[in-house]
Amino acid sequence: MTSEEYRRQEAELDDLYREIIIDHYRHPRHKGHLPAPSACHEGVNPLCGDEVTVEVGVEDGKLGEIAFTGSGCSISQSSASMMTEAVAGKSIDEARRLITNFTGLMRGDESIDPESLGDLEALAGVRKFPVRIKCATLAWHTLGEALDEASGQV
Repeated sequence: MTSEEYRRQEAELDDLYREIIIDHYRHPRHKGHLPAPSACHEGVNPLCGDEVTVEVGVEDGKLGEIAFTGSGCSISQSSASMMTEAVAGKSIDEARRLITNFTGLMRGDESIDPESLGDLEALAGVRKFPVRIKCATLAWHTLGEALDEASGQV
């Protein structure tokens, strides 16, 4: 593969990732409120104004329901939407593993294979902009707090 072909493929991949992020921003999944959440936690990034509230319904060690509300940049809101899709129906342990892997990816942990995260890989490019990493991880940290609250660790 020539360097020109490689650059073209990389540009196409960037475009695809951008489309995934924009789609989740314009058409968020699991946005709203749960009728009777097990826990609810609010996360705020005071530096940029991003806000997200994550509600979880935990039953028998499983994340049965999840919803979020919030406002902010396209990265924070699409990351919240992508997160809810990724963890819905998972066990608490699986959800915590995803939190660890995603936040590790955002920190540049080389041991994490971005492809193993499915569509979440689209957010890997955020690492190029360190100031935006908090935007991408806000919902994930908030989910961790909500899971702690649901399991009585708060």
